[in-house]
This record gives sequence, C-alpha cells and structure tokens, in this order.
Amino acid sequence: MRTVDPVRYAARRRNIVEAAGDCFARKGFDRTTTADICTAAGISSGSLFHYFPNKRAVFLAIFEQDGRDNAEQLELAAAAADPWSGLLGLVDHLVRPLADPASAGLVVELIAQAGRDAELAELVVRNDRELRAGIADLLSRAAAQGRIDDSVDPAQAAHWVLGLADALFARAGVDGDFDAQAELPTLKTILARYLGAADRIG
Repeated sequence: MRTVDPVRYAARRRNIVEAAGDCFARKGFDRTTTADICTAAGISSGSLFHYFPNKRAVFLAIFEQDGRDNAEQLELAAAAADPWSGLLGLVDHLVRPLADPASAGLVVELIAQAGRDAELAELVVRNDRELRAGIADLLSRAAAQGRIDDSVDPAQAAHWVLGLADALFARAGVDGDFDAQAELPTLKTILARYLGAADRIG
C-alpha cells in the first residue's frame, strides 16, 4: 500500500484550491467547470477527484483555507511585541488578494453562494467571528499599551476594521480602475485616526 506524504498532499491540495479560486473569481461559480479547474491547476480530472468529490467541495475549501490563513496571521500578530503593528500587518494580509483585481469577483461569488448554501454561510460566519475576536484582542492590547485610544470599544472597533477592509473589495468589484493596493495607506490612515493611534500614519 502506497504511503501518502502529508506535506506533498497538502501542497497539491492547496494548489488546486488557489487555481480554483482564480477560476471562480473570473468566471463565477456556475460557469466554472471542473475541467476549468483542472486546466488551471495543471492536473487531470482523476487527480482533482482524488482531493475533492465535486466543485462545491473545492469552493468550500477556498474559504476553509482562508480561515486557516487568517488564524495563522492572527497568531503572528498576537505574538508581536507591538499589537498596533501586528494589526497593521493583519490588514496587509487581508487586503493582499487585491493585488489581483479579479479577486474581488470571488467575494461576489461568496455572497451569492452563501445565500443558498447553509454550510458555506456557517463557515463564513465562523471565519468572521474568529477574525473579529482576534482583532478585538489586538485592539485591547494596543489600548493597554497606550498605542490607541483606550476609550474605543475593541469589539465594536473590530467590526469597523473588517468593514473598512471589505470596502476595498467592494470598490474593486464595481470599479475596474480602482487600485486597492494603492489605497491601502489611506485605509491605514483612516484606521489610525479612528482608533486614535499614538503614531498616526500619514
């Protein structure tokens, strides 16, 4: 019996997920075929079905991976001596997909599919809840260190941090000329002013 190399397996699975995310972002869920995903990932259909039973499972896996990536970034941010810098690094991570403008299309597909798929909707809510909790913790620590205004409610502010990051995806989704990466410094300035950061950006 052949042994499965877990590292190699995880790497190949991630390659499929990333390739599929690109397909879904550009063509939408309904118009993307398993053949499209196979072509983008450079694999055969047999290989695809070795990792995923169907197209929906691949779509779910994109956001399961997103949750894991966010959790890993939150751990890095939490380990930083300066929680404010950790938060800014997390914002960089959240907005990084917009280096490819087409990635905004994936968010549109997520919203559409979550409205008709209870399991996906639950996954989205769970990812959001865990991300908000991590951000609120960073904000609490930043306030305790005098890095931001200690009168700001961390839980409420966490909603705004995510909401403002999400706004870049929304703009990129409706305006092809909107350069989200170029607007990242403005986003950080808005957050710094809102949170009363001790060393404001810009």
